[in-house]
Amino acid sequence: MIRNFLFSIFFFLGIVIISIIFLPALLLPRKITLVGGKLMGYWAEFCLKVFLSVKIIIKGKENIINDQKFFIAASHQSMFETFYLQTIFNSPVFILKKELLQIPIFGWYLKKIGSISINRNKISKDNLGFFEDILKTVNDSDRPLIIFPQGTRVMPDERPPFKKGATRIYQELNIACQPVAINSGYVWPKKGTKNTHKTITVSILNPINAGMNKESFLNNLESKIYNELKLLN
Repeated sequence: MIRNFLFSIFFFLGIVIISIIFLPALLLPRKITLVGGKLMGYWAEFCLKVFLSVKIIIKGKENIINDQKFFIAASHQSMFETFYLQTIFNSPVFILKKELLQIPIFGWYLKKIGSISINRNKISKDNLGFFEDILKTVNDSDRPLIIFPQGTRVMPDERPPFKKGATRIYQELNIACQPVAINSGYVWPKKGTKNTHKTITVSILNPINAGMNKESFLNNLESKIYNELKLLN
């Protein structure tokens, strides 16, 4: 319990301090703000190791796509991956719930780094231009998109069917997908206390190349990630 308390205090205090330090970056080029995002990822790693004695393993770095446009589809069990994946990939562009942009200061950063938001609960003018924003981002940047096809954080033993948004991105953009499986929920679950002396594994899986039909792609993506999570668990 004491370790949980110390982790929470120091982790969130560090995030606040980094946010304050980088406030002037909101008026500067985006690449400077992106450095702050990476620092938050490294800070999350530091706090997990120091306060919870957690080991972090990255598997499959050789599978990272580096010669073509791609998007990342990652499992989502914890806050961990939203911070840490920025240290592995080239400052990914997050596709996220519109409500997150309304968080004071943190929401400003999400806007500044080019995050793309969607309101899942209704059809709006903004949602209709959602894929136009994605297409423009992909064409204008070398940064990969990142999406969590489970839609929200889930418990480690939950296996909800993947949302179809990943399929539409795959088809509309006609680019490869980089699946990533992460078992972070066993350390930092969305509910309950955090666990100590565990290992978080980030497993970067073989890419799914462009060109599959939507049903085959979604089945392939879901089976790849869930089968890998079964091995990691």
